[in-house]
Amino acid sequence: LMNRRPPRSTLFPYTTLLRSACFLQLLQQERGLVQVFRAMNQFGVLGRYLPSFGRIIGQMQHDLFHVYTVDQHSLQVLRNLRRFTMDDFAHEYPLCSRLISDLGKPWLLYIAALFHDIAKGRGGDHSELGAADAREFCEEHGLDAEDGELIVWLVRHHLLMSRVAQKQDIADPAVVAAFAALVGDERHLIALYLLTVADIRGTSPKVWNTWKAQLLEQLFNATRRSLLSNGDNLMTRGVIAQRQREAIRLMRYLALPETAHEKLWQQLDTVYFLRQSAEEIAWHAHALHDCVNSPQPIVRARLNPLGAGIEVMVYTHDEADLFLHMVGFFSRAGYSIVDARIHTTTHGYALDTFVLLDLSDRDCDRAMISYIEHELGDRLAHRLPAEAPANGRTPRQVRYFPLQPQVSIRPLVSLEADDNGRLFVLTVVAADRPGLLFIVARELAGHGANLHTAKIATLGERVEDTFLISGGHLEQSASRVRLEADLLRQLQL
Repeated sequence: LMNRRPPRSTLFPYTTLLRSACFLQLLQQERGLVQVFRAMNQFGVLGRYLPSFGRIIGQMQHDLFHVYTVDQHSLQVLRNLRRFTMDDFAHEYPLCSRLISDLGKPWLLYIAALFHDIAKGRGGDHSELGAADAREFCEEHGLDAEDGELIVWLVRHHLLMSRVAQKQDIADPAVVAAFAALVGDERHLIALYLLTVADIRGTSPKVWNTWKAQLLEQLFNATRRSLLSNGDNLMTRGVIAQRQREAIRLMRYLALPETAHEKLWQQLDTVYFLRQSAEEIAWHAHALHDCVNSPQPIVRARLNPLGAGIEVMVYTHDEADLFLHMVGFFSRAGYSIVDARIHTTTHGYALDTFVLLDLSDRDCDRAMISYIEHELGDRLAHRLPAEAPANGRTPRQVRYFPLQPQVSIRPLVSLEADDNGRLFVLTVVAADRPGLLFIVARELAGHGANLHTAKIATLGERVEDTFLISGGHLEQSASRVRLEADLLRQLQL
């Protein structure tokens, strides 16, 4: 492409167009695409043709979850997207394989893959800087306005879907509505979903798991329904009524009486029905319909119906340090909490739901589910003190490449305040290590803060946790500053 051009002459504009056409033709080849681009990168052709790409060749990424240099990561993303188009790999991610065939021009995603991290290391927002480079590329290569806009938009927003899925409550209609408004249409949604899956899988073998796949697919499906219905199904009352009808339908399959849910639902507020799926609402009603006022704790566990980990329901009299007890128990049992939804009924019971992943990748069986149900129920019934997790080994990467913890608390403006007062978002970024969540839970309990939801995102050796909290005098700025300072002090290695 570079060396066969003639000396500068009146024909130079023609040769520029020819090289552009050849490059786009390479992207549209049916075979050997990844091998060609890896060879171009190895021999310096890709860096000469795209000078911005040349600046990221061999560039290390100074974090705890990227295991590739920036250029190799970009080519891994290209490779992952390419596999979505190949029948031999359709079994790996069936949804992605179906969607990319519907997209029409998968090579547009390949361009987005090359540019999504191309501005790393320059300073500033690499997404915005990369979008400017992508726009220049699209104009120079004669892409039509619609295709060029899609590529630029993908580069600018390539982190959006991952952040929403892992840090926000995607069961909340307001969250889905806001995300749908940013996406705009189904084409952009499909393209962003495919790029996000390929991007996360291209960071490190440790980062991608079935839980992240489940979150992204849930957000994709909810947003797609919203876009296809022009947002009509996102009205809060409509969502609640729809979930309740679906839950009642599911209860019939469980041989429950028509009115079995009424006693429990009378004790639950609107927020509960917005944060739980219809399937979970039916599961809770099945477990609690005849023991709404139970004097003893009720613990139920099952394999997550969506395929990732174990789902645990805890129903007991509410206590200030209840979450701390459960974090300690799950950690000592070898499980990591990736999602927690905390509800307090109108008559003072806690109805909490957790999704757990096994830290050692053991196969979950009925014996482990029974252990969780009986042991946790027994500890709560006897009001045993919370046990700190066993001291584990700090990962080598964390010891040699320490990550300075970050803590922030900000008001939440997308939800109305409930009986506990105004809601706040607590964000914690730190190096992953044993007992980290227990430390956060202990500080929240010590400051009298109430937990509503927890989203636990582990990116290799780095965690980015998001909590929805209230109480603890958080309305006062000084109280928020004290909680932030105490958390930072406890999170220091």
